Amino acid sequence: MHALHAFLLFRLLGFLGGNADVRGITNGEEALDGSMLYMASLQNNRGHTCGGFLIRDNIVVSAAQCYNADLTHVVLGTHDLKSVDNGNIRSIEKTYIHPSYEDVGKGSDIMLLKLSGNVELNKTVNTISLPTPELNMEGNCQVAGWGYNNGRQLVDKLRVVNVSIINHKVCENQWPALPANVICAGGYGTDKGFCQGDSGGPLVCNGKAVGVVSFNYNGNCDYPNQPNIYTEVSKYLDWIKCILMCYE
Repeated sequence: MHALHAFLLFRLLGFLGGNADVRGITNGEEALDGSMLYMASLQNNRGHTCGGFLIRDNIVVSAAQCYNADLTHVVLGTHDLKSVDNGNIRSIEKTYIHPSYEDVGKGSDIMLLKLSGNVELNKTVNTISLPTPELNMEGNCQVAGWGYNNGRQLVDKLRVVNVSIINHKVCENQWPALPANVICAGGYGTDKGFCQGDSGGPLVCNGKAVGVVSFNYNGNCDYPNQPNIYTEVSKYLDWIKCILMCYE
């Protein structure tokens, strides 16, 4: 099993990846300015590395894999990363990685970031709600990010694409050793999905952040031939609530 995971990890798309020619949010469009006020850009000294989403005025959810990107700060309340309001930049005070996380191929790819100061929630910055375990995730959902586009370039303006939830049994047939507690959406017979730099962003269904962008297959962002994989947020609600209540 260890060898299989090693093989899968070699084939997975992480948030920085290797030398593949990649595209960003695949076959989506520029998001409407002000339409996704919860979106966060996780950055280091070189700029954007991962996505995330605000669930409280000082808490951002992202993917655990993004921890290794030498993160320094989070940008909120912006559509265009070239037009950042310094008032919406927050340094990272604490990082909480799920204790079961080892690597993306084994699941639990989720973390919380506590920001250095509370963000004023207003017409440019706001939170998104988390799901309940019973939330219906059928039909079209959305994924957004500032991931790579046009070869090896990050986009400046937030992009979004509609994706459909894929039946879990179908997904298991396509992914050997699929991690537990994941959602499959996008890819697999479509040309829509996410790409490098989008990891950590939310899969939004019915106005709730139901998933966290985790990985796809073989860096294939133009025509994803296997389902895109997201961490299922509802499976980690107790852990999230504990962080919010026990460590604040």
